[in-house]
Amino acid sequence: MIEIQVEDPAWREALSDVEAVVARAAAAVLGEAATPDGGPPATVLLGGDDAVQALNSRFRDRDTPTNVLSFPAAPAPAAPAPGAPDDDPYLGDIILAFGVCRREADGQGKALAHHLSHLVIHGLLHLMGHDHQTDDEAEVMEARERTLLAGLGIDDPYRAILDREP
Repeated sequence: MIEIQVEDPAWREALSDVEAVVARAAAAVLGEAATPDGGPPATVLLGGDDAVQALNSRFRDRDTPTNVLSFPAAPAPAAPAPGAPDDDPYLGDIILAFGVCRREADGQGKALAHHLSHLVIHGLLHLMGHDHQTDDEAEVMEARERTLLAGLGIDDPYRAILDREP
């Protein structure tokens, strides 16, 4: 369904079933989706803080690691050829930083697998056009995340954050 690449071995050291965690979260968002050519609709790269920091600096002018980055694929041609499938094409790539994700999960009292699931869902929703730049956008995106995570048996990640704020 999706391509999963584990670049930082810390992911496998912390979660022996890391690929299964990612695949399950992706399936919640994408179902059994594939591109018209039979390829995966997205790639998830599990990297380290340094790799994510370099990408964040290059593409977002923020010289710091972050938990997840999403890189949407280039838009497909305007219209498919007659008789060609018009299914959604490749969505893009997401990359997650192990150290940032681990620190956030620990700081929020969450299981790393649950936090990873949330961030995979979050990243894939970005690839599908969701955003959280405005309050209205954030409400829609967060509601979708809550619903998908609940379907995986994972608690509302935003409630856990709010419960810890002073």
